[in-house]
Amino acid sequence: MKTVSCRACPLSKCETLMQHTEEHRRFLTKFRAGEMAVEAGTQILLEGSSAPQFYTVLEGMGLRDKSLPDGRRQVINFVMPGDLLGLQASVMGEMNHSIEAVTAMRLCVFRREDIWSLYRTQPELGYDLTWIAAAEEHFLGETITTIGQRTGTERVAWALLRLYQRLRGLGIGSDARVPLPFRQQDLADALGLSLVHTNKTLAKLRAKGVADWANRELSVPDPEALAQLAVAELESVQKRPYL
Repeated sequence: MKTVSCRACPLSKCETLMQHTEEHRRFLTKFRAGEMAVEAGTQILLEGSSAPQFYTVLEGMGLRDKSLPDGRRQVINFVMPGDLLGLQASVMGEMNHSIEAVTAMRLCVFRREDIWSLYRTQPELGYDLTWIAAAEEHFLGETITTIGQRTGTERVAWALLRLYQRLRGLGIGSDARVPLPFRQQDLADALGLSLVHTNKTLAKLRAKGVADWANRELSVPDPEALAQLAVAELESVQKRPYL
């Protein structure tokens, strides 16, 4: 497993992520176990597994999903740089969902057994870890509201808006365009819609000129118009911690 100094971390260049102090950087350099590269399609963590490591995403994108016994799937969230993977297994003993790499990914690796030393010796980083978990819970609450209360068109518009804002907030993409390497089926499984409904809704948004998702790239020329269709507000970019 490759070991690289925290000073070379690609996330240190992201303006929307809170940068570590020199003390925290020294601690994390010792705390981390190294780096790991995975190919697209790799199952990073499996539902029911008890992994000895947890990870911060340095580069690439993936999916969190959960399957029913009959094979049906619910996409829980889309994984992007700065996200923490596997914290659930570190605290609760096993994963209740799976995580798959959609693109090639680069991960910072931490040993699960060391997590309590972080809370004991670095309370500020412990708070950051808690903040990350709370932010994910907040997003899941918004997702449940979307699936339960928004129409099909509003759901798709909301998802594209949030994905676009997350990526632009990370400095990924340029102007009105961001890479979006997921499949339409992934979006459908995240929103509780059929693939046919999702495809038709994407075509409607394209015709309205508010969003165009094609060839693994999303274009949002008018975020305000997309937000109106989503019955949502344009959120300002909030600086957030990472490990």
